[in-house]
Amino acid sequence: MTSKQVKPTAGAVRTTAGAVRPVSGVRITGGLLHDWRRRNSTATIPHTIEQLRAAGNVANLSRLLEPDPAPYRGRYPFLDTDLYKTLEGLAYDLGDGRAAEPVREFYEEVVGLLERVQAPDGYLNSFFQDPAAARKPWEDLAWGHELYNLGHLIQAAVAAHRRMGDDRLLRVAVRFADLVVSRFGEAGVCGHPEVEMALVELFRETGERGYLTQAARFVDRRGTGALEHRIFPGDYFQDHVPFRELPSVTGHAVRMGYLAAGAADVLLETGDPSLAGALERLWDDMVAAKLYITGGLGSRHSDEAIGDRYELPSERAYSETCAAIAVMQWAWRMFLATGGAKYVDVFERVLHNAYAVGLSADGTAFFYDNPLQRRPDHEQRSGAEPGGEPLRRAWFGCPCCPPNIVRWTAQLAGYVAAERDGAVLVAAYTAARVETSELDLAMETGYPWDGDVRLTVGRAPREAYELVLRHPGWARDVTVTVNGEPQDATARDGWITLRRAWAAGDEVRLRLPMPVRAHGSHPYLDATRGAVALARGPLVYCVEQQDSPVPVDDLAVGVADIVNANIERRDGAVVLRVAAGAAPPPSAELYPELPLEETSPRVKVTATFIPYFLWGNRGPQAMRIWVRTPATNGKKAT
Repeated sequence: MTSKQVKPTAGAVRTTAGAVRPVSGVRITGGLLHDWRRRNSTATIPHTIEQLRAAGNVANLSRLLEPDPAPYRGRYPFLDTDLYKTLEGLAYDLGDGRAAEPVREFYEEVVGLLERVQAPDGYLNSFFQDPAAARKPWEDLAWGHELYNLGHLIQAAVAAHRRMGDDRLLRVAVRFADLVVSRFGEAGVCGHPEVEMALVELFRETGERGYLTQAARFVDRRGTGALEHRIFPGDYFQDHVPFRELPSVTGHAVRMGYLAAGAADVLLETGDPSLAGALERLWDDMVAAKLYITGGLGSRHSDEAIGDRYELPSERAYSETCAAIAVMQWAWRMFLATGGAKYVDVFERVLHNAYAVGLSADGTAFFYDNPLQRRPDHEQRSGAEPGGEPLRRAWFGCPCCPPNIVRWTAQLAGYVAAERDGAVLVAAYTAARVETSELDLAMETGYPWDGDVRLTVGRAPREAYELVLRHPGWARDVTVTVNGEPQDATARDGWITLRRAWAAGDEVRLRLPMPVRAHGSHPYLDATRGAVALARGPLVYCVEQQDSPVPVDDLAVGVADIVNANIERRDGAVVLRVAAGAAPPPSAELYPELPLEETSPRVKVTATFIPYFLWGNRGPQAMRIWVRTPATNGKKAT
């Protein structure tokens, strides 16, 4: 395949086999997601640019222009991806006119460097292009991450082309992609999936079907012996059996999520029924037995792996922020492929919990892993003394999560709505303007803090048209009115459908009651058996030691206490004031003999539970999502 002239497209994702299509004409205008977007622009992006310069990511490129390049800075050969992910986020801000001049200057500098340092054959990687590098290009597909690098380059390039009308980065990406298709058309696969999604997106942007074919080949080569397994066995790479034969999501959590999302992209373009069956089976198994209540994926630190079914320890949850993004990418693609509301329900849970917790309230510090519990004597691996350094860090030696947050937050408007012929589907609730080819909507809501949603129709077709509203899986007693008249709010497969000839000014009111909920866990889930977690709407709650008058490990909360919790506002967020008990002092023995009868908590206290995504902003104290319940019926409380 040879490099070609790139013709711009309209920008909307084109799919041939999906049940619905995403709506590109969405603008978030207010609410929590708007606050996140603004914080991303004003704090996270400038901070990330500063850290990328300080860590040497930019210098790793510019040094290749020197006759005697300085040594590569950084431990890993894939640090170019942190630039690419950041550029992808910048493309959204620059395209929307939100970015400050230093941001544009950074974008121009990096794009210019990439154009200048790309090899004549299209290859691009600042680690392997160094003449003094210990390894040469393509020598280590398992750990070199060269195709992973290409994937993030493509996604940045497509974003710049669609959002800014800038084809410079796309030309760079096309040259590299053409080299890869030529070299790997018959054999080879990357140790870290990601390029599969990107190649499908490049096919959508350019119309060159060879990219889609290559993406499908990479999916099909998993489990065929195409990859050398070192350090970890084949299941770490999802490479021990062919993808369609995987019995369960397994191995490295981010790799698994990216591979599944790439396979779902191939499904969207080909309609391959064998892929559809495998993806739905793997998804259902993950949700049933391997996903944390926060939507986090990955229970093992040692190999950043998913773990066994029901292996979900709270304090050792890895739940990497990048894995949260991977799950959302997979979820959205499955929604596009099937129209299934269950995928959007998980998307929403991940977004507001496992993803949102990865960034500090000020937007300049990050979690890499996201436990559901922090014990009082826990020390950070950096060696900081308890009570000393903040929990989140400004940057990491492997900083994959921070720029991933930059790009994902920048594009949240793309995950609000979808359409099909004769219908628009509202998947996420946030203050927004939704403009489709047929129907325009203005959405106003305080979601996720309250469940009242008002949609006002602007432009509308003359004939009958469907407005389809997601009925969240957690919601009960939902009501809908149109111009004040009650409507049938019966949900079918997670959707409420309103069909009528709409007129400008029509008002739809959706009310999603948000009582406080108590959640238990499956009896096979040993880590939280008998404990209880609090949730309201899409948000999971936790208690920090700062908000408990007794050690959080001694709090005992009953289901009735949870349901009757007082809902209060604090610093713009909804917090829950819960009547609880302080459990009796435990035995000093680690494994005491159990008495015949249990006693109930002896001291009544009140504790405040905050949204999980807000924990860790007031210093490193103890935290729990899952709390003890009072002893009942002679059974031991957990």
